[in-house]
Amino acid sequence: MATTLAGGLQKVESAVKAATTSDKKAADIAPDAVDVQQSKFITTDHGVPVHNTDNWLRVVDGQHSGPSLLEDQIAREKIHRFDHERIPERVVHARGTGAFGNFRLKESAADVTSAGVLTDTSRNTSVFIRFSTVQGSRGSADTVRDVRGFAVKFYTDEGNWDIVGNNIPVFFIQDSIKFPDFVHAVKPEPHNEVPQGQTAHNNFWDFAFLHSEATHMFMWVMSDRAIPRSYRMMQGFGVNTFSLVNKEGKRHFVKFHFIPHLGVHSLIWDEALKLAGQDPDFHRKDLMEAINNKAYPKWDFAIQTIPEEKQDDFEFDILDATKIWPEELVPLRVIGELELNRNVDEFFPQTEQVAFCTSHIVPGIDFSDDPLLQGRNFSYFDTQISRLGINWEELPINRPVCPMMNHNRDGAMKHRITKGTVNYWPNRLEACPPAKTDQGGFTSYPQKIAGIKNRALSPKFRDHHSQAQLFYNSLSEHEKAHVANALSFELDHCDDPIVYQRMTVRLAEIDLPLAQHVATMVGAPTPEKAGMQNHGKETGGISQLDFAPKKPTIASRRIAIIIADGFDPVTFAGVKGAVTAAGAIPFVIAARRQPVFADGEDKSSSKGVTPDHQYDGMRSTMFDATFIPGGPHVQTLSNNGQIRHWIAESFGHLKAIAATGEAVGLVQQVLAGVDLQFATTVSAGVIESYGVVTSAVPQKPKSFKEGFQILKDSTDFVGKFFFEISKHRNYQRELDGLAASVAF
Repeated sequence: MATTLAGGLQKVESAVKAATTSDKKAADIAPDAVDVQQSKFITTDHGVPVHNTDNWLRVVDGQHSGPSLLEDQIAREKIHRFDHERIPERVVHARGTGAFGNFRLKESAADVTSAGVLTDTSRNTSVFIRFSTVQGSRGSADTVRDVRGFAVKFYTDEGNWDIVGNNIPVFFIQDSIKFPDFVHAVKPEPHNEVPQGQTAHNNFWDFAFLHSEATHMFMWVMSDRAIPRSYRMMQGFGVNTFSLVNKEGKRHFVKFHFIPHLGVHSLIWDEALKLAGQDPDFHRKDLMEAINNKAYPKWDFAIQTIPEEKQDDFEFDILDATKIWPEELVPLRVIGELELNRNVDEFFPQTEQVAFCTSHIVPGIDFSDDPLLQGRNFSYFDTQISRLGINWEELPINRPVCPMMNHNRDGAMKHRITKGTVNYWPNRLEACPPAKTDQGGFTSYPQKIAGIKNRALSPKFRDHHSQAQLFYNSLSEHEKAHVANALSFELDHCDDPIVYQRMTVRLAEIDLPLAQHVATMVGAPTPEKAGMQNHGKETGGISQLDFAPKKPTIASRRIAIIIADGFDPVTFAGVKGAVTAAGAIPFVIAARRQPVFADGEDKSSSKGVTPDHQYDGMRSTMFDATFIPGGPHVQTLSNNGQIRHWIAESFGHLKAIAATGEAVGLVQQVLAGVDLQFATTVSAGVIESYGVVTSAVPQKPKSFKEGFQILKDSTDFVGKFFFEISKHRNYQRELDGLAASVAF
């Protein structure tokens, strides 16, 4: 009784605490949350305290262990529960992670919608976002080349609204009836369950060629967008075309966008490959780390809208999910901001059991005739029933924060208890009646429809090349090079000549030089002429360079500081403090995790510096930049092959590198033969060369007391170093061939 009472009081306390916050979803979940560290005893699921949970009840005689007894209800419950811990994983988007946050509307969109979440600027709407990969299983790696899911659940006052999107604005297919074929083709091949988490295989590229509608999408997937640096540094798109309806009943078509405050950034392909083995949970940990360090990820929320009467004013069909709406034709309108600020308490009941449906909309938001959306509306609800059961919307993570009542009843795992004597409508008690429109009842837009039954799409859906060309034309030079390299890698893994030979023909319909380069690399016949003339047009909002932060920042960046016994304490402390002050996260890396001592420090009377990690436990791939202070410790570092490789690999991955004092010579030694400029004791200045920042003169304490600014024209050591980090990568280093000249 005491245990039951304590548990009840704990739930009440949690509920009261949550209710005092502005997060309605936190308050809603609180009664269902318990803290294992606050529990007095271990109990069975039916609440009986357990005396021994380590031994099965069995026959013993003091000398021998006899047969285990089936009557042991405690052991049977423990094993039964373990046997049924797993539920079916998602067919796609199985690998993912999530977090809670808030959505705040900054500008009312009442001119185009009556939805409260998009018109009431006083609201603070709770959200949950799940990020994911698409192809791989739950056990696959985070950094594979793949589309990333970007699914947002808004817990609005009118019900749950889900935007089930991706980090790429288009999709592979136009009609949802092709979903099974596409997913079968992209998944591991049926005869050997290979490859995992990759599109680099025969079946995917066979499908891509035979479905020319996929051309635009596979160009996006071969770009840097498919290997993001972080979930926090990628865009989100609703992909499908929805409708907004205002109070006057006027309809606009709409696309939804999320734009990260930190900018849109990606990994280098070699880095992504290595991280998949070195730290397969890299993206998961990155998100949790940022939130734990209060570097809360933020996105601007924007809409593109087209009045219903202008639906046919474009060369493309606005309902085609394989097409974008170019921003110069349909400008983005930023109306809100989304922030993630709370990690999950337990992965399975929250991140794994969260379920999204494109059909979850609220009054003021409606569907369109987008043929991909129409099928998704059926499929997503259906698959949640398969994974979680018919009562999946009663799970704490999925239930709305607003009042919910209807006459749906029973089913497996039903746990909500509905009082009353009627469970149907109409009923004699007029209990739980439908809501009128002016009471908030959802009514579909009264769209006029005329036509004939036919399995077909409109003629505008047949253009499968124009926007693929538009995408490629709009990339920067280094992004185009990365697309060529990615295609070469993918098709090199296809061992059926039919597949890679005809894919180069398809590429010649996009850009002839691209097709010729890839053909050379994969061993296909080199196309002599373009299969289709490239129109030469470009558009904004395609290149990742279009999404730089509003001002240079290194917030939440991971900075490695490498030391050994004998490091320069002044520069070390100054740079480490400046990194923290700038909102980045410093990590001290050394030969051991036991204390390391500065130059001149007395080991017998000093605590030294306790590193965060030792060399062998980390890799340069896990950090955004590296700093090495001067001091006698450089001799130790010079003799360590792992450190030399760390420097070379960081350079090859285009990351910022900084060194002072004697460490300048170490960096210069590792990068010997590369045409770089380094600081010398004669010049006494700070030199930046292709993202390598050096100062041969030891820094003085006053250098760090004067503050710093992250500016392109900074003259101080810290300012220059931080500006190079803020650029994410030094792509000029790659374009000029310097990165390729270093072994990493």
